[in-house]
Amino acid sequence: MSRGNNKSEAKLFALKKRRRRQWLTFVRMCRYGINNFSRNAWLTIAATAMMTLTLFVILMTLVSRNILLDSVAEIRNKVDMSVYVKSDTSEKDVDKLEASLENVEGVTKVTYVTPEEARTNYAEANKNNPRALDALNLADAQFPGTFRVNVVDINDTAALTEFTKNNELYKKVSDPDRPASFAGDKRDAIANIGRWVNFAEKMGLIISVILVTISSLIVFNTIRMAIFNRKEEIEMMKLIGADKGFIRGPFVVEAVVYGFIAALIATVLGLLALHFAAPKLESYGIAVSGTFDSLILYIGFVLPGMILAGGLIGVISSLFATRKYLKI
Repeated sequence: MSRGNNKSEAKLFALKKRRRRQWLTFVRMCRYGINNFSRNAWLTIAATAMMTLTLFVILMTLVSRNILLDSVAEIRNKVDMSVYVKSDTSEKDVDKLEASLENVEGVTKVTYVTPEEARTNYAEANKNNPRALDALNLADAQFPGTFRVNVVDINDTAALTEFTKNNELYKKVSDPDRPASFAGDKRDAIANIGRWVNFAEKMGLIISVILVTISSLIVFNTIRMAIFNRKEEIEMMKLIGADKGFIRGPFVVEAVVYGFIAALIATVLGLLALHFAAPKLESYGIAVSGTFDSLILYIGFVLPGMILAGGLIGVISSLFATRKYLKI
């Protein structure tokens, strides 16, 4: 019985000893890798700077896409379709039409503007245009009643089109001189912004891939030069029986340090750039505040994500370099 206990204790002791040895090996690899990071200042700066630029572009590509999507959503919420009725349409018919429009699929809001309100709004909008005001007074222009309709998707007006074609009350009181406005400058502008969102997303992806490739090559060459500079030291480690992982480990750690520092710098630069650019962009109607607030709120996820991306670039580059040039 005691012999069995002794064997179990011996195995447990051996396991603890092996784990302790593995931990010490890991600590040594980390220490050697961090020391390697500071050995060649110019190569270290070049590799870190390139990786910082890569991560910065990746972050700003994601941020820009989100800002563009928010801006498009805000503009869509402000755009309405106009459905016109005769100026003498009764209040009863207006109420019926308003209720019918609210039940149309995809409609989120319906607002009725009376002919008198439309005339007042026109005069207010052209108060600095004497010719427009004179023409308005001389012609005693009649303005139609206007239903301003907000929809979920301004590019999908099939339900509204069907309403204008089939609703008997609307066909009776519609203004013959003004067909329903389901298109116009605002809709074209939103379509153009949507195309720019797709273009910016694709260009950002292409630029990110190019920079990731360049950054990986720089890290690859940095590790390769470090291997050449330490060729004799590596040969000595092989001769004394150092395993493959211990020889490769410091170079992987060095590359991870590049990614870690680059991620911190890129994240700070991205937040600063967005902070200082936000007021100017907001003045042009670009929705920046939501994205900036989200970045600050979820910085605990954004920063680790950036560090993970930098670490992956560094690890992949260093593994290729060590596999090719260490011949292990």
